[in-house]
Amino acid sequence: MAGVITFYLTQRPNYNLLSLTDSSQQRLTIANENLPELGQIQGIETSLATDDARPQIVANFLTRYNSPLVPAEHYGRVFVELADRYGFDFRLLPAIAMQESGLCKNIPEGSYNCLGFGIHKRGTLGFSNYEEGFERAAREIKQNYIDQGRTTPEEIMAKYTPSSNGSWAASVNQWMAEMRYDDRQLGRELKQSEANVMEFVASEVEAAGAMTP
Repeated sequence: MAGVITFYLTQRPNYNLLSLTDSSQQRLTIANENLPELGQIQGIETSLATDDARPQIVANFLTRYNSPLVPAEHYGRVFVELADRYGFDFRLLPAIAMQESGLCKNIPEGSYNCLGFGIHKRGTLGFSNYEEGFERAAREIKQNYIDQGRTTPEEIMAKYTPSSNGSWAASVNQWMAEMRYDDRQLGRELKQSEANVMEFVASEVEAAGAMTP
């Protein structure tokens, strides 16, 4: 085992994210050093400490791909707040938005629909702003996918876009991995199939914190 990276997503609990191979350790070190106010490499085990790193991780993802979701910090908070409200991983919505619309760069004009939700031959579901669209998608994904036991991109894909040959889930897994490490190349190298869309959930964060001395 070459090393372990740990994010502190709240003030108290920490989570093991992934064991790294030697080939990826150097790139991870560089990525960590570039993270604003998230700490430094400390030997084999790295702790990136902040009150809540998640909004900034999402904001970095939006900025990296020149998303029209600006200011990125605002939408980073929006994605995290919706994930916490509905109880799923904060990376899921932005990962789907990246796959469906390039983070809102390619959407039906005036629709504010970035997740391909309700877009079909009968028409396009539109919203008055991005926040409204994200809120509706978060609610539907929770009720009609996660609550039905669909907790991986592959399982979600089977209902969300059943005609996909698997590339949809592969891409969502990659974008989730990229946000896991806040690094584009590491997302490509270290992506895993069947990412758990319940991995970082508000109730789990709070429960872990309650158990921390």
